[in-house]
Amino acid sequence: MAGEKGRVCVTGAGGFLGSWLLKVLLSKNYLVHGTVRDPADEKYAHSKTIGKASENLKLFKADLLDYNSLCSAIKGCEGVFHVASPVPSTTVPNPEVELIEPAVKGTLNVLRACDEAKVKRVVIVSSVVAVCMNPSLPKGQVMDENWWSDKEYCRATKQWYFLAKTKAEKEALEYGKTNELKIVTICPSIIIGPLLQPTMNSSSLYLLSYLKDGLETLDSGTRSFVDVRDTAKALLLVYEKDEAEGRYICSSHDITTQDLAEKLKAMYPHYNYPKSFAGGMPSMDMSSEKLLNLGWKYRSLEESLVAAVKNYEERGDLAKN
Repeated sequence: MAGEKGRVCVTGAGGFLGSWLLKVLLSKNYLVHGTVRDPADEKYAHSKTIGKASENLKLFKADLLDYNSLCSAIKGCEGVFHVASPVPSTTVPNPEVELIEPAVKGTLNVLRACDEAKVKRVVIVSSVVAVCMNPSLPKGQVMDENWWSDKEYCRATKQWYFLAKTKAEKEALEYGKTNELKIVTICPSIIIGPLLQPTMNSSSLYLLSYLKDGLETLDSGTRSFVDVRDTAKALLLVYEKDEAEGRYICSSHDITTQDLAEKLKAMYPHYNYPKSFAGGMPSMDMSSEKLLNLGWKYRSLEESLVAAVKNYEERGDLAKN
């Protein structure tokens, strides 16, 4: 598949990662079918201005729970990037209906549509939350793709997003084996960087909270980050590399919340940072060695932070210096 520039489909094409993936694919002369909830909605207008969108991008109205709409978007495509997934921004009253069912059933609908269209390869965006939530993990253990979050532990601790991503990824890989469909999954950490879409997404809101919320106390745990542009390139890399298989952790930098706040404060001293740090999750080390061995490269955390803050200022989410 390497070197060919065929027709591919991107689900969730109007989102944070989906928009950057469109940009990467269009820059490489792929013909792209992008799925969004409503192509006429102004919040997706940016998609039509990315790269060669006017020539090589077609937006489709699709819903993950509407199998026929997915079939229409995926028909004629050689490859599919399944990026769309519900991400909670607030408390979820009914997690089974609002998170888990759309994540699992939606993913299986995409895969069934891929089967029908005789798609050659599928790349699915999972998350490191499908890797790291496991009480059996020995202290100091570096997590790789062999580790999975414990579904019962996720349920017991009400980590519904963790559970949804774990179930969806596991069932997707099992579907691939059973149906001889080539599936590769990418497990990114917290994705940061500049936005192409007009609406804020949850991981960008998380970073923005360091700069403007002035929190009294923030937990002092370690967080893992990766740039949205590097993540989009990782998706294309595992699609184009014939030897890519299985899962790939996609994470660049581990840093404590306090060190992150101090780093931002040193660059942008006038913003409203958290006042103190206490408690928090233990440090979790994750290895992206498998992805790096495939040829993946990533930028510095400082470059990602500067690009993100500059973007927030230009959008009006932050007052400029």
